[in-house]
Amino acid sequence: MSFSSLQLHPSLQKALKELGYTRPTPIQADSIPPALEGRDVLACAMTGSGKTAAFVLPILHKLIDRPRGTTRALVITPTRELAAQIVAAIDEMAVHTPLTGAAVFGGVGMGPQEHAFRSGVDIIVATPGRLLDHFRSPYAKLAGLEYLVLDEADRMLDMGFLPDIRRVIKHLPPKRQTLFFSATMPPEIASLTREMLHNPVTLNVERESKPAVGITQAVYPVTQDLKSALLLALLTRGDMKEALVFTRTKHRANRIAEYLVRHGIKAERIHGNRSQSARTSALAGFKDGTYRVLVATDIAARGIDVEALGHVVNLDVPAAPDDYIHRVGRTARAELKGDAFTFVAPDEEADLRNIERAIGRRLPRVTVPDFNYSAKPEGKLEIPLAERLAKHRANKSGDRMRAAENAKRRANAPPAGGRRGPGGSGSGSGSGAGRGGRGGGRSR
Repeated sequence: MSFSSLQLHPSLQKALKELGYTRPTPIQADSIPPALEGRDVLACAMTGSGKTAAFVLPILHKLIDRPRGTTRALVITPTRELAAQIVAAIDEMAVHTPLTGAAVFGGVGMGPQEHAFRSGVDIIVATPGRLLDHFRSPYAKLAGLEYLVLDEADRMLDMGFLPDIRRVIKHLPPKRQTLFFSATMPPEIASLTREMLHNPVTLNVERESKPAVGITQAVYPVTQDLKSALLLALLTRGDMKEALVFTRTKHRANRIAEYLVRHGIKAERIHGNRSQSARTSALAGFKDGTYRVLVATDIAARGIDVEALGHVVNLDVPAAPDDYIHRVGRTARAELKGDAFTFVAPDEEADLRNIERAIGRRLPRVTVPDFNYSAKPEGKLEIPLAERLAKHRANKSGDRMRAAENAKRRANAPPAGGRRGPGGSGSGSGSGAGRGGRGGGRSR
């Protein structure tokens, strides 16, 4: 099947040709026709399957000839990065149309987002929390909404967004077309689909989510304290030109990025404690080659779209098989090929076995030649939380002591324009002179 057989608007066909899209992926071929017919769609689509175009293209097709100035489509997605990625895809595919999209998420000012609501941008792509913030204001009414997309619904469940989703739905017109995409279908998500969808076309709901076929997966057994050294070895040996590295915690992401930079590798990190501008800058720098390595936590696992990304490294074994699938799905996207390496410490073997059962295969173990697996580590990869908290409390205590000493010095300092005598009052004719001196000091 080719895109031309889907009967999309010529302006969209032209854009797809310029983007190099010749034939739809399976999820696109299955979901675009019923979406064009106006049917609700429930699709179980794994990361990297091309699902963004699967819901963007039919919506753009239907909006091209409609009057402008009314927001008719809303896409809800779990992370800021994914929202920005979807808006970028809309811009690419709508390049030969007058249609526009806008991202609405936290960490940035609300002014431009308010303008998007007031001007009636065609498609709004939003995270749930920031969307609800806007819904408190009268300008954010979406009375003309006709199309709703929920993307990465199971990730929103993981992040605790389901109550917010239900609150968002109460603000939307009940008569609409809904396209629902989720990599997995846990019971809570299945229940949500029954609330939101009307007689949907269901696609691949029974299929287990598995990594894309183009991913070469391998396991690297190594102790926790040597993981950073092993990563550095693979990078310096030339085994990896660039890598997206996933860690279990924000603290570990910071430590790994700092370690790599200290050893001459250009690296940045992206996680929930960083500002939106810092996250955007880090991702842009990784995409344009400024950074060889981007270290990320799972918040970014479904929001990072890097064309032809060659390597994903799980520095820590994900606790859940689904997290593993979404992490490694950042490579081998759109039917390309890529490598996914997982560093496994002895205490992570049980989690690895759960992943292998889920994907139905035992992953090959790899030992790196000439790497000293018995070397003494430079230091612990992760400083224990109790130790970090104790240091933080000590720093705070020191700050308070210094502030108290400074306040005491200021209180004992002589007043402006005079000296303190033995009795503590300013020189001259008593306390009145002291006050006058200070007053004169202010008037100059």
